[in-house]
Amino acid sequence: MSEQTAIAEMLTRDSSGRPKPGDSRPGDPPLSLLEKAAEVLGAFDGPEPRLSLTEVVRRSGIPRSSAHRILDQLVGLRWLDREGRDYRMGMRMLELGALASHHNRLRRAALPRLHALHEQTGHLVHLSVLDGTEVVYLERIGGLDDASVPSRVGGRMPAYCTAAGKAVLAFSEPDAAERVIAAGLRPRTPSTLARPALLRQELAAARDRGIAFDREEAFRSVACVAAPLRGAGRAVAAISVSCKGGATVHRELERLAPAVLACSRAVWRELYGPGRARSRTAAATPPVPPVPQPRMSEQAMDNMMGWLSRSEWM
Repeated sequence: MSEQTAIAEMLTRDSSGRPKPGDSRPGDPPLSLLEKAAEVLGAFDGPEPRLSLTEVVRRSGIPRSSAHRILDQLVGLRWLDREGRDYRMGMRMLELGALASHHNRLRRAALPRLHALHEQTGHLVHLSVLDGTEVVYLERIGGLDDASVPSRVGGRMPAYCTAAGKAVLAFSEPDAAERVIAAGLRPRTPSTLARPALLRQELAAARDRGIAFDREEAFRSVACVAAPLRGAGRAVAAISVSCKGGATVHRELERLAPAVLACSRAVWRELYGPGRARSRTAAATPPVPPVPQPRMSEQAMDNMMGWLSRSEWM
């Protein structure tokens, strides 16, 4: 290939190596509908808040008829708004962008402390948010020994049977718990609180203590303790620690609870600051005592090496 041909080839492809819109060559696979929609949305990545159909076609390289049809569908989905003959970003796009920004900021603030909590307890740690009637895992810190909990980043679980879900529901608007109840409380294990009255009592107890429990309600032989991420108002997320169930699980959850609560408070301070009252008394506040560790030597070293190999923030 000559130098001139190579340069021409580079100019017709984007940074990923795919042909630029409108510059596809014979034999290249056509763009999928999703790719076309992405090119149309990408046309709004500029200083002008509003674009006409002609400008969208020019910027995206999508044929006019296809661009017009995609624009109409995006308006119907609230991804775009239409004002006369012009289009602009819609409320749904703004909502999702703000949500993604919030979650990214939350994860960045929490990640070092989640790793520290995992090292301190030796157990699986989650950062979760409430989405409708489910919790969504934003982060999962644990090793191969935690495979008994089939969770993953981006995964979902019913809020009513998880400690994280109950921790957030306890400090949400009252309608949030009622929506969860109305959606149905399907038993997942023999321990699941499947009666509305029992769930309401559990949420009331979580409000009193500032912490929530899952006593093998989501998975057999897995228990969990969670603390809401909040100040004086509603919870925005929850931090939880999972451990093996069994005859002594209540004692283990009580042992883990202070560390989980301290972690959630530390993340909240990182996000929003200590507040005026907290600032005045911070110097006189004693440090939170560490969780008593039944085993520290080899397990602690294995956990530390696993953390160093996985860490994304060092």
